[in-house]
Amino acid sequence: MRSTSTPETPRRRRHSALAATGLLAALALTATACSAEEASDRADAAASQAADAAGDGKIEIPAELADKLKEHGIDIDEWKDGAWKDWDKDKWLSEAKDFVNPVIEGLWKPDRMQSAKEANKTITTQDAAADQGVSDPEPALVQATAEKTPYHQNAAPVGKVFFDTPDGPAVCSGTVVKDVNHPGKSNLVWTAGHCVHAGQGGGWYRNIAFVPAYNDLGKSEAELGSATNAEIAPYGNWWADWVSTSNEWIQGGSETGGDGAAYDYAVLHVKPESGAKSLEETTGALDVDFTAPSATEVDTMGAWGYPAAPPFNGLQMYKCLDRPGRLSLSPALPTMYRIGCTMTGGSSGGGWFRVVNGRTTLVSNTSIGPEDHTWLAGPQLGTGAESLYQNMSKTYGGR
Repeated sequence: MRSTSTPETPRRRRHSALAATGLLAALALTATACSAEEASDRADAAASQAADAAGDGKIEIPAELADKLKEHGIDIDEWKDGAWKDWDKDKWLSEAKDFVNPVIEGLWKPDRMQSAKEANKTITTQDAAADQGVSDPEPALVQATAEKTPYHQNAAPVGKVFFDTPDGPAVCSGTVVKDVNHPGKSNLVWTAGHCVHAGQGGGWYRNIAFVPAYNDLGKSEAELGSATNAEIAPYGNWWADWVSTSNEWIQGGSETGGDGAAYDYAVLHVKPESGAKSLEETTGALDVDFTAPSATEVDTMGAWGYPAAPPFNGLQMYKCLDRPGRLSLSPALPTMYRIGCTMTGGSSGGGWFRVVNGRTTLVSNTSIGPEDHTWLAGPQLGTGAESLYQNMSKTYGGR
């Protein structure tokens, strides 16, 4: 979310402290399969085995991906040696139509992760008022609160999505979701479309990787200088070997959301830099609800993410709980969910969760927000989102 200044407007307080407290208790996102130390030990052992198998300590690129890279004139060795930095913006806009993302082991080191800038998506208050006939009044301000640490015990499926853009390293948030066609073995991550593709006139980003439970102990910037890899990335780095977002985002998305905002979602299929276990076996995963009702029928939703724009720095996980309202950008577009929340850019792509009968499900993701950081909006997931998810699951889920 990119922020641009707009005047403060009166807001109707709709936040229920009782409902929020109840949801906070129910929204225990703990789904970890092992401790941070165990995960680290397993990752080290797996890395050693992978190095022995490869002979040179490097992970091999699958033949089908290597062939696809060659089709686009990309030399694998040159790519790993730094050719991915070579952004010709004109060519990128016209040629980055197919997603290619070979693993570059060791690229996303702690210092490079910290240098990544928030992926910005903005909407002005004037834009948000374009169709007040079906938009509810702006929500009351809800201050984002820090998630409890360690994250692997409280919000294991939530993490950060890192990627490279023509302007440098960038970061979003994401959530591990279940794979209905591969129960217990999911390698799927839910995030926002603008975290993987530039939208109208643009192309796919590069070097997309997911780090679940990033900065597990919520250390400060100064403390991270002496943090171990297990503290920074308790479950390691997971590279996207395929990504899908909506055609509406690709054709209509813009720097301010645009007509693609209501379809601003994406699914990543990932694999670890080392190791053989699935992501779900490592962190746990949440179901996705593609039948969530209108905002008028929902009491409370929670949004999780790693806000990176001031006053936040992207190092800690935060959350907001609120009763959602409706946001309509145009009569021709689906209505979005909107909640009060002070999270800034970097929280984009972070999951929105709802609890029904004790079951926590993902119902949306952070897409857009105003320049004064008073609310967030996310798409209402429907048949289009479910079709995209099912295609990813059936086509890539078993890999």
